[in-house]
Formats: sequence, C-alpha cells, structure tokens
Amino acid sequence: MLGRIFTVGGYTLLSRLTGFARDIMLAAILGAGPVADAFFVALRLPNHFRAIFAEGAFNAAWVPAYAHVHGEKGEGAARLFADRIFTLLLASQVVLLIVAWLFMPQAMSILAPGFSEDAEQRKLAIELTRITFPYLLLITLVTLYGGMLNVMQRFASAAAASIFLNVAMMMTLAVAVWFPTAGHAAAWGVLISGFLQYFLLAGDLARHGGLPRFAPLELDEDIRGFFKALGPATLGSMGTQVALFADTIIATFLPAGALSALYYADRLNQLPIGVIGIAIGTVLLPEMSRRITANDHDGAMKAQRRAFDFTLLFSIPFVAAFLTVPDEIMRALFARGAFSKADAVAAGSTLAAYAIGLIPFVLIRSAVATFYARKDTATPVRASLTGIAVNVALKVALMGSLAQIGLALATAVGVWTNLLLVLFFAVRRGFLVLDRAWMTSLGKFLLTGIILAAAFWLIARFSGSVLGAMHFKDEATLALLAVGGTIVYALAILALFGRRWLVSLVRG
Repeated sequence: MLGRIFTVGGYTLLSRLTGFARDIMLAAILGAGPVADAFFVALRLPNHFRAIFAEGAFNAAWVPAYAHVHGEKGEGAARLFADRIFTLLLASQVVLLIVAWLFMPQAMSILAPGFSEDAEQRKLAIELTRITFPYLLLITLVTLYGGMLNVMQRFASAAAASIFLNVAMMMTLAVAVWFPTAGHAAAWGVLISGFLQYFLLAGDLARHGGLPRFAPLELDEDIRGFFKALGPATLGSMGTQVALFADTIIATFLPAGALSALYYADRLNQLPIGVIGIAIGTVLLPEMSRRITANDHDGAMKAQRRAFDFTLLFSIPFVAAFLTVPDEIMRALFARGAFSKADAVAAGSTLAAYAIGLIPFVLIRSAVATFYARKDTATPVRASLTGIAVNVALKVALMGSLAQIGLALATAVGVWTNLLLVLFFAVRRGFLVLDRAWMTSLGKFLLTGIILAAAFWLIARFSGSVLGAMHFKDEATLALLAVGGTIVYALAILALFGRRWLVSLVRG
C-alpha cells in the first residue's frame, strides 16, 4: 500500500507544484480585482459539481461497486457493469451541460448574486463559465476511467492527470494578449486541460482493460446497488462543496478581492489535502474494499489505522506553518505583479482560518473509507449534513464582522463537526477502535505540532531582523522556514516516536 500511496502522492505533489506555478502566473496577470473574481466563479462552478458528482460521490460509490463485481463475478460481469454505468453517466452529463449553457444567466443570479450590481462583471462571469463548464463532462469520464484503473492497482495516470490543468492554463496565460481578457485565456486553459486529461486516462485504460462502450440499460442487481449507494454518497460529498458554494455566493457581496483571497488561501490549503488526504484515501478505498470482500475485516481496520498515522505524520507541518507564518508564505509565493502585499495579508489571514480545519480535511477521506468500502454511503451523510448546517450558520453569523476570514473559519468548524461524527459512528459500529496506543500517538503528534509551530515563529522573527530590507527577503524567509522546519520536525518525530515506530509504519 505504501508504494501506491507514494505513487499517487508523488504525482499529486507534482500537480500541486505546477499548480503553484500556475497560481503565481494568475496572481501576477489577473491580480485580485473584478476580472479575477469573475474567473474564479467560472472555475469554481464546474469544480464544485466535479467534486460532488465525479471525484466525490461517484468515486465513493463506483470503486467499491466495481471492485465487488470484479472480485465476485469476474471480468466479464465487471465490463458489462462498467459499460452500463458509462452509458448512464455520459447521457446525464450531456443533459447537464446543455441545461447549464441555456440557463447560465439564471444560475449566475443564484450562485453569484453579488455580481448583479455590476453588469459587466456578471456578463464576464457568465461568458467564462460557459467556456469552463464542459470541463465537468470530461472530468467525470476521467473519474470513471480512473476508478477502473485503481481497482486494477494502476494509480499513476489518474494521479498525474491534473498536471495537465496547470500546464494548459500556463500556456494560455502566456499568450493572454491574444484573448479578450486574461480571464478568457485562463478559462480556455481549463477546457483544453479537460481534453488532455481525458485522452491520458482513455489511452491508459484502452491499453490495459479496454474502454467502456455504450450498452443497453438494464437495472439489474449491481446497477440498483450502485445507485442505492450513489444517492447518499452525493449528499455526503456535498458537505465541503456546499460550504465552498456558500463561500462563493456570500463573497460576491463582499468587497472586490474577497473571492481572490479565498481562492489563493484555498489553493495552499488544498496542497496537503490533495497530496496527503486524497492520495491516501484514493489508495485506501480499493484496499479496504478488497479486504472486506475477502472477509478480512481486521486487515481492513489495520490498513485504515496505518493510513491515519501516515496522514497525521505528513499533515502536521502544514498545520503548524499555516497557523503561525501564513503572511510570510503568501508574500513569498504571490506578492508580485498585480498581487499586492495587502492582498497577501488578506489571503494569509484566510489561510490561517482554513488551517484550523486542515486535520479533518485530510483525515475525512480515510475516515469515511470504512463505510464506503462496505458499500454503506448513507451513514457518512448524517455527519456531513450536520457539518453543513453548522458551517452555513456560522458563515452567516461571521461574514459581517470577519468577511472572507469568517467564511473560512466556518468551513473549518463544519469539517471538524463532520469528522468527529464520522469517527463516532465508526467506533459505535465496531469499524474503528480508538485504543490507548492510538490516543497516545495523537498526543505525540499534537506535541510535535506545538514544537514545530514555535520553531516557525522563531525562524520568522529571526529572518525578519537579520535579512532587513533584502530584495528577496520574503523568498529567503520561506527557504529558511522550509529547511529549519524540516530539521526540527524530523528531530521531534524521532525523539517522541522513535526509529522503531517509523520503521514499522513504513513496513506495515
């Protein structure tokens, strides 16, 4: 499992690094003004639908169902099952795309009502979203193909696909002068990347398993079981996305730049979520599904506990950094060109608020895997809907006094609510045992985080006084934080956990 985690995590890390390069270009070219806010709405809408219906709900229902059919009934039955799901999926996405194109002005009135006061910005947002929305159809097919490859223990192409999004956007941004606005350039980059990702996954699957084909629809037992799982999974996947939808809607009423601050803060927050949380969850779900199908429930529980340890080990440094030195990080990465240092401060404060919920953000995918692997997508919905209620209520309460920072803080509290309830349900059902050894491990992780946060704070104060007015002061400070933090964290882990624990974690 470790090798597969590093495969997914490595490609995801490369995707995030190219994503940072893309965001540096976005910040320098788009800045944080009205055109940037219009583009970020155009990017968020298909991304929200993708996260709910494609990578979220669909993946949660599809991977265990396909793994079960493949393991219980053989390759022929699994291929027929995939063909029927492909036919239904493509038809539904084409209908959604047509409806979205036709009713985009009405959708914009609901999803970005604050733009109604600026006719030009609203018009631009509608135009850009019509360009980006077909990306959803392509990525939904990419998710279907990626799930099939994951069950075959092939993770590389699905993990690497998102790199194309960053590369395509950088290419179109590089020639932004040929487009009506830089927002148009970025939007076309999104659409082009969808085609590139599709052809990558389609090519891999064609070589190793064969692409799904159109098939007559028949609601047999497997199809009914899939849809029975898909409905609750859709509700469960909506938790975080409803929160981000609410962020988009509310932020359109806030001063210009609020949406941009949310975007850049979320981009950094998504680094550990993608590289660690999603990578480990992607590998864990088929692993647990396979073990549970083989009636190895103890092995499934051990795999999940190991995934939790890996997640916390790699996440703690991000939490410590985002909480203690968010302004330094934002200035070093983005404060250039049209993105001012004041914009960096606004985004940094938003990042710190998001960081309060970073641990549940990265753990939630591994936590719900124990239910999804058992084809129980209903139980996580109860936790998710409670988290949504807490989240949205806090957004309304905090938006006036804290602006976009309040939106991010509400998201953090909501995701904590979600995770704690999922863990409670898992323990009550006997799927997870929180014994003394694991609680002790949690205490040690907390202590390492405190030590690392103190080190980051001291390094930032030291570099501020020593580097003075140096031209590349922000970049040098970030380099010192990275090197110093790595050393301190490695020593703290060795001192508190010991070498034997690390070896056992790696070897499993």
